[in-house]
Amino acid sequence: MKRTLVLTAAAMLLAGTFGFAKESTLIDFTLLDADILEEDGVPQENSRTVMDYSVAAGATFTGEQKSLMKTSLALPNWEVVLNSSARNVQSVALSQVVAAPVKESADVPFAGSNVMGVRIVFPTWNNNANAKIVPPFEIQAYEPLAEADANGERQEQSEDQQGKYLFEDGYGLIRNVGTIKSIACTTMGMNFPHQLYVLLKDNDNVERRYLMGNLLFDGWKTLQWNNPNYITEVRTREIRVYPIYPRGIPFVKFAGFQITRDASDIGDNFVGYFKDVKVIYDLAVLTADRDIDDEDLWGIITKKETERQAAEMDRFGIKQVNRYIEKQKMATEETFTSSLNENSDSNAGSSTGF
Repeated sequence: MKRTLVLTAAAMLLAGTFGFAKESTLIDFTLLDADILEEDGVPQENSRTVMDYSVAAGATFTGEQKSLMKTSLALPNWEVVLNSSARNVQSVALSQVVAAPVKESADVPFAGSNVMGVRIVFPTWNNNANAKIVPPFEIQAYEPLAEADANGERQEQSEDQQGKYLFEDGYGLIRNVGTIKSIACTTMGMNFPHQLYVLLKDNDNVERRYLMGNLLFDGWKTLQWNNPNYITEVRTREIRVYPIYPRGIPFVKFAGFQITRDASDIGDNFVGYFKDVKVIYDLAVLTADRDIDDEDLWGIITKKETERQAAEMDRFGIKQVNRYIEKQKMATEETFTSSLNENSDSNAGSSTGF
């Protein structure tokens, strides 16, 4: 009887036929503090989400250099990607993401924590423009959960970590997602008329955007998108039957935010703050506990995801390696060494000698 229920639930995978809605935190930016790999005494990366891109580096790099080729979802690593009509040298240079500390005296549950702070420089002329706030790399759906040491090296999975994934539990990934009912985003408005979208990517690698509303308010607020096509009556839902395997358990992952500015609205600097994104959704399957472990037997999903992850890490790694090289070539001097001071010292020495 139990087996029949499991198979029936799995067969109706994506239709959301069973109304077992669940709330989960997709991403919580207060969890993304930098806590490892210090530079000048300041941590640079987030230990939970650190990724090694030295696999894309050539043989000319030393082991010490490769050990520094790591990045994570630490907030300063996130990127602002402007559309072509909004992109210029100044806007690209000044648009950035930072860790924004919330005052201890703030009347919110996350007082004293760091949230995502974003600055975007939009055109000042009448022109439609938008910007995406994206993670430094695509969140991996099948990266196994394992601890990282102080050097950012991923350790072996412990027994209680078996079957768990690195980016679950508020780090950008939710598994076993059927029909999405609602999405919520906690953000601080600054009276900007711009529109906010949440970007999600599913297990078919399809990215969708969800309009959360505008930011024309002051203070913290939870913006919510409700699925207008969500059907609460089971008997009126369309039932679609999909193969249980090797499609795999459906998931969604966070692909970023998008801020859109209308040509008629104010341009120049936009500043915003984001705490988290939550999702209410139907379960795709009632339980993932099957009588036979299909993936252990066939390995189809693992092979497909390993190839996808390798391709993504290669693209991401090459970009990060090039940035690493560029950083090493950058000038570090802030001012010129004064020739006058050098001459004065030299002259002073000569005078003393006479």
